[in-house]
Amino acid sequence: MTPAETPSTPLIAITGATGEVGSRVARRLAGTARLRLFSRDADRAAAIAGGLPSTTAASAVESAALDFGDEHGATGALAGADVVLMVSAAETADRLQAHAAFIRAAASAGVGHVVYTSFLAAAPDAVFTLARDHFATEALLADSGLSHTILRDNFYQDVFPLFAGDDGVLRGPAGDGRVSAVARDDVAAVAAVVLAEAAVALAAGRTPGHAGKMYDLTGPEAFSLEEAAAAITEVTGRDVRYLDETVAEALASRAGYGAPDWQLDAWVSTYTAIASGDLAAVSDDVPRLLGRPAQTLRQTLERRAR
Repeated sequence: MTPAETPSTPLIAITGATGEVGSRVARRLAGTARLRLFSRDADRAAAIAGGLPSTTAASAVESAALDFGDEHGATGALAGADVVLMVSAAETADRLQAHAAFIRAAASAGVGHVVYTSFLAAAPDAVFTLARDHFATEALLADSGLSHTILRDNFYQDVFPLFAGDDGVLRGPAGDGRVSAVARDDVAAVAAVVLAEAAVALAAGRTPGHAGKMYDLTGPEAFSLEEAAAAITEVTGRDVRYLDETVAEALASRAGYGAPDWQLDAWVSTYTAIASGDLAAVSDDVPRLLGRPAQTLRQTLERRAR
């Protein structure tokens, strides 16, 4: 049974609906559920909503502006939402505080279930520095009393071509470490499955089957950055090579961007996390939840090249 077939159709809210993951989730659920799409920019959210099918009251699509850090505003925006996809906020120095405000807002608004996009191997001492905020956010959700599901995504396969500079060099201190990166499409597909199941369960007065669960979302294989560069070259025709840097070299090569220290550390720790081996594990959660294999890096590159 889909959410649209239940006697009282639940409302699924999607944050970051104009982003790469949120917009994919919205497209997957459109026409099968009532949706409320959120973005910091109300006009952009409305544009996404306007492009989705909405033929019945049970599949209506709404849109609104939402700022994670505005607890009062978020509480009002979330009113009536049964299930919420909480796509982690943009990378800022105060992201954790914004997440905390949003979680308090969701609890105040009476949200029935939250699905949060976290990060693989999130921990208070994670090598990838931004994963520490994800771990802290998971703890906030656990303490909030909200029913929730954690999706721990690895790095996205889709972004590896973007890591190479104008000179075609993918540089960073990853050594020969491997990463089981995941396709954004697979993350969105899993999120849609979990959100839809939670909506149906809540409409029937049941606890969502994915409540309290944590899923590691990875690709079907772990690859080195040298292998990634070779695949990018072969699929796209752009000559890309991997250059292993020391941490000092990596910091120096990025210093010209004028980014604050915390952001420089985050950028460089993208590579040191791969070198550490923390991001090499391959999970079967994607194929188990979707009933099909997870997409490979090559498949993702080929899709982007079409």
